[in-house]
Amino acid sequence: MGKNDFQFTNFKIHSQYSICEGAVKIDDLADYCKKNKIKAIGLCDSYNLCGALEFSEKISKVGTQPIIGSQINIEIEGLIGKLPIFAATEEGYKNLTKLSSISYLDGDASSEPFCKIENLSQNSQGLILLSGTIYGLFGQLFKLNKLDLIKKLLIKLDEIFPNNFYIEIQRHFEGDEKNYEDFLMSISSKLNLPIISSQEVFYIGPEMAEAHDALICVGEKTFVDDKNRKKYMNNHYLRDSNDLKNLFKDIPEALENNFNFPKRFSFKPKKTQPKLPSLILDKNNTVEKELLSKAENGLNNRLENFIFEKNKIKKPEEVKKIYQKRLNHEINIINSMNYSSYFLIVSDYIKWAKNNAIPVGPGRGSGAGSLVAYCLDITDLDPIEFDLIFERFLNPDRISMPDFDIDFCEEKRDKVFEYLKKKYGNGVAHIITFGKFKARMVLRDVGRVLGLPYGHVDKICKMIPFDPSRPLTLQESINREPRFKEEINQNTKVKKLIELSLKLEGLNRNMATHAAGVVIAGKELSDQIPLYIDHSSKLPLPSTQYDMYSSENAGLVKFDLLGLKTLTVIDKTIKMINKKKNKTRYN
Repeated sequence: MGKNDFQFTNFKIHSQYSICEGAVKIDDLADYCKKNKIKAIGLCDSYNLCGALEFSEKISKVGTQPIIGSQINIEIEGLIGKLPIFAATEEGYKNLTKLSSISYLDGDASSEPFCKIENLSQNSQGLILLSGTIYGLFGQLFKLNKLDLIKKLLIKLDEIFPNNFYIEIQRHFEGDEKNYEDFLMSISSKLNLPIISSQEVFYIGPEMAEAHDALICVGEKTFVDDKNRKKYMNNHYLRDSNDLKNLFKDIPEALENNFNFPKRFSFKPKKTQPKLPSLILDKNNTVEKELLSKAENGLNNRLENFIFEKNKIKKPEEVKKIYQKRLNHEINIINSMNYSSYFLIVSDYIKWAKNNAIPVGPGRGSGAGSLVAYCLDITDLDPIEFDLIFERFLNPDRISMPDFDIDFCEEKRDKVFEYLKKKYGNGVAHIITFGKFKARMVLRDVGRVLGLPYGHVDKICKMIPFDPSRPLTLQESINREPRFKEEINQNTKVKKLIELSLKLEGLNRNMATHAAGVVIAGKELSDQIPLYIDHSSKLPLPSTQYDMYSSENAGLVKFDLLGLKTLTVIDKTIKMINKKKNKTRYN
């Protein structure tokens, strides 16, 4: 195969998970790869691995090899800068996951997430490291003229990553990139370090360049007209392979290493079956036996205290026979689907909450149809009394994870999270969510960076119909509202505002935390998935870097603990009544 038959490998894709930096949606990238018959492509989001599993799954489906990496901040002598790190093996992916998690969990609110050189040294197996761009760690050191420190650090990293460390050469013609390249070429020759050509990709096509520039301004909180802001050249798109080969033809070694880069990777994260945490039980006990024992004890308690009193027409033996038959039926289904642990875990934290004066809701949704749940105190509704069907909750013919939505007092719910943390240690976490650039939000953000008057932008935003049940997209609003077209035709600045907003709409804007969901793994979560924490939020638990769907695809089981203000109001009301009328007790 001649050199002209090789494809230039773009392994530095910044997806929308590079918040306010990348503008690549993974679905669009998969379509591009399929259309252009791309052999291999790599994800390298800044600071996180949020899109790793989604990227791997969707890119693999179109026949392209996914390469997983991330740009992680490294601290050296008080300076923090990014280094690209890629997972070549399964062990490498676990180590990359650990490093990404460490960068968030060991930091604080006063700085960006970062790791130390020692962290790299302890988790280097299966990883490939690059020196990064002019904006990365070495680029910053070069600008500060710390050339001796650069040499010392390059030698150190080559020792930590033997045969897995490259000097990265890029040609975007930005800033001092040419002098930086000359320095890198010189020092790579002196230290005998391999060089590799690459391209930083922030968007798929060249038509997105101006919108991406506005996106950077949103993230940097600057204006488009600000001459001192960060500004990229308009060439950070997926350029033609032949153009890039021609661009680097004077350094054939860098091109050859780029062509061969995908051959160094033998692992990609995959979708896995749900894995419930192992429960600590007696030596001769199993989760199935434990569930049966607790459910039967619970049934006897319910029969004696509630059910017999409501069924005085029938004999107790007849009533018990009906309930026992239903209980056995449910237990058989639960055990056959291997969900015994799930019921025991939910029952445990609900009983703890009730024993610690934390109001808990009676149950909602299809879970109220389970007699086992009623016997385990998960719900307080008798499904037989109300003719509720268990198969709406769990059905062997429709395999899906059980999902109890449990309401807790809004003010005391954090105590339940603290209990879970105490019981499961580092095996429990919240679930991350991503705020999106929706129609009104994107208009306000783009309007601000373009320098448009707030009042004018606000007037345009209010033309978008407010419908929380089905929010309209910006294009749907334009089609429906004639005043939009009038504004576009009359004002070129508004036309530009709409044009850029349409391109940015739907991208991720910020990270947040799922209102109710937590995942419980029973062991170190950072060994399975990357973790994130927002130190300013003061939440008792970290969050997964994967969203709800990717977390479930990674084999984690979601538990919903909802905070309900109504329970708080009821709890306070009862306390106020009891305090006012000491002789009368309400429950």
